[in-house]
Amino acid sequence: MALTRRSLLRRGAAGLLAICCSNRSKARTGIGGVFDMVVAENPGSGTGKEIPSGDEITLGVSAAFSGPSRGLGRELYRGAKAYFDHVNENSLLGHRITLKLYDDGYQPDPCVRNTMKLMLEDRVFLLFGYVGTPTVTRVLPLLKKFQNERVYLFFPFTGAQPQREPPYGEFAFNLRASYRQETSGLVENFVRVGRKRIAVFYQADAYGRSGWAGVRAALGEHGGQFVGEATYRRGQRFTSSMRAQVEILKATSPDAVICIGSYAACAAFARDAVDLDLRVPIANLSFVGSENLLQLLTQDREDPDSYTRLLVNSQVVPSYEDLSIPAVREYRQLMARYDPQVPADLAQEPYQPFPQSFVSLEGFLNAKLMTEILRRLGEDRGRAKLEEAVFSVQDFDLGIGEMVSFGPNRRQGLQTVYYTIVRDGRFVTLDDWESWLG
Repeated sequence: MALTRRSLLRRGAAGLLAICCSNRSKARTGIGGVFDMVVAENPGSGTGKEIPSGDEITLGVSAAFSGPSRGLGRELYRGAKAYFDHVNENSLLGHRITLKLYDDGYQPDPCVRNTMKLMLEDRVFLLFGYVGTPTVTRVLPLLKKFQNERVYLFFPFTGAQPQREPPYGEFAFNLRASYRQETSGLVENFVRVGRKRIAVFYQADAYGRSGWAGVRAALGEHGGQFVGEATYRRGQRFTSSMRAQVEILKATSPDAVICIGSYAACAAFARDAVDLDLRVPIANLSFVGSENLLQLLTQDREDPDSYTRLLVNSQVVPSYEDLSIPAVREYRQLMARYDPQVPADLAQEPYQPFPQSFVSLEGFLNAKLMTEILRRLGEDRGRAKLEEAVFSVQDFDLGIGEMVSFGPNRRQGLQTVYYTIVRDGRFVTLDDWESWLG
């Protein structure tokens, strides 16, 4: 039976999904043959010189649009889409930027399948705006396997290390600060104000372990170690009980707890910590989705302040309330003007978006820098020169007060970590840790 291009692509996707779900060397060696068939059927692939057709540049996205973490994928998309709508409406690039979206529900296997389809069937120009460490870490081996295609991953919503260091760092570009930087800053500030007994609550997967390792390393620099740890399984909802985890950590008498998780589970933990009288500062990393966390903790409560008084969240973008920042003013204007919504087929589960959020601001900045890189690529829109275009970004002003630079040994654009606490029902910048904890 003759093999069609579509059947070859399906075989390629199935083969690569098998390798990503198995460590057997036999499966690994089998993929090269499948990919060779795909290349033979489509001679233009494998050269790294694939040029988008027509007047559109298509970016491929696999993110969480459903499930208990859907707020992360939807907010990140909305921020990016607001800027891309602005670019397209005003013809700022000369070509339209379009997004090919797939939902992975923040689960690795669907993300792998989506990525295969984006690369081999949809033939997107590059991958953009992925959400989460457990998903991204499973996609990185695909990018390495298909390295001749040079389908880079740009600006994933994760601060983990695998896409920042060998053997996969050369296939991704990051804008946000890393989890190591976030956890180091949190530990440094807690230790500085005398809160040395630190416990960790974390998601039992690659994301949680990345944050766990960051906390451990930061405490080690101060000659200490965390006093307790508790985990939860990815995908937990706010209705889940975290009382067992709270009891485990409460028994260690911590001075503070650093949480590495997503908003539903971390909100459940913070709720149960207050209810069980574990009254210590509870810190979350930027990935948590601060606005969603706050909404879950405060809605329908007579005394919402009691559940948020000791919350502190690290952020990798400045406050969207600070109108002195040029990019924040631009972000707020474009979000209000376009109010982008997730396509209906990806919005089956209810979700009320926020007018502004830290996550959508990050998506906005991602899109702004992505547009600048595509502009530098010029009319020769082959992937072979994409890396060169990225490395030409030196001291570029995104409008947030920190210059962005890239290079062969610098694949992360921003380094700053910010800290926020809750006041009057919203997150505000924390400048004085001593006064806050005094």
